[in-house]
Amino acid sequence: MVWLLLALASALFLGLYDVTKKLSLNHNAVMPVLFFSSLSASLFVFPIHITNIISPETLKPIGLYGSPITMYLFWLVLIKSAIVVASWTLSFFAVKHLPLTIVAPIRSTGPFWTMLGAVFILGERLTPMQWVGIGVTLIFFYLFTNAGKKEGISFRTNKWLWLLIGGTLLGAISGMYDKFLMQRFDRITIQIWFTYLQVLLVFPLVFIIWWPVRKANKLEWRWTIPFIGILLILADFVYFYALSYPDALLTLVSALRRCSVVVAFSLGAFIFKERNLKQKALLLVGLLVGILVILLAK
Repeated sequence: MVWLLLALASALFLGLYDVTKKLSLNHNAVMPVLFFSSLSASLFVFPIHITNIISPETLKPIGLYGSPITMYLFWLVLIKSAIVVASWTLSFFAVKHLPLTIVAPIRSTGPFWTMLGAVFILGERLTPMQWVGIGVTLIFFYLFTNAGKKEGISFRTNKWLWLLIGGTLLGAISGMYDKFLMQRFDRITIQIWFTYLQVLLVFPLVFIIWWPVRKANKLEWRWTIPFIGILLILADFVYFYALSYPDALLTLVSALRRCSVVVAFSLGAFIFKERNLKQKALLLVGLLVGILVILLAK
């Protein structure tokens, strides 16, 4: 089934996205990296946007047609962009200072927080098995945050860990908002304008956060930086493309997409020679079991 392969491709791109982030941010200035990665994403979608304007019929057969944006949708996408930029700002600082084998598993708990938000904010009801999944995820999430103590990372005192959790929570809010947007508006239009607006929002943050300390925190250009934004766009595109198949199962596609953490964890362990891998791997398995139960028990 093609949609299964597309779901796995999305997981691969997401895993590589996490790895390129870590490679780009290690001992580097955070906000310029975020800006240039966002700029690369906008440049990547620009030809698609222009083609949609000049020859809209060209891209319809391959699912890349985006309808013209309305002012109402523009403001809605601006809100989405603000949420995501806030999430990325927190997460990028955390990725710079924390091991990838801790960052990737905690970031993978996004569906857990989205599910809790759906229960307490949107009033959705869960099945008994989904509650079991939430319980398992919560237990292993707690254990994972404590696993970092062997590396001097304390849940109570490490600000980077709290930034990571804050970024993950904002990502979950973005996920709930995406559900609202994708059910009502054209996804390609949203993706295109989101990439433009994120650049506009990150640009002033570069001067507010980084520019005053640029001499002490210099930017080192690395060719992994532009691939951050490009890999994320590719991951999202093949994910939505997989869902466009009539026989595609949303829960299975979402579950397979979560396997990106395995890619990031494995490459992170190999490239960055991180420690305590056996304990982290066991906790990762428990975390993934909880997430998969949540996604598959609908």
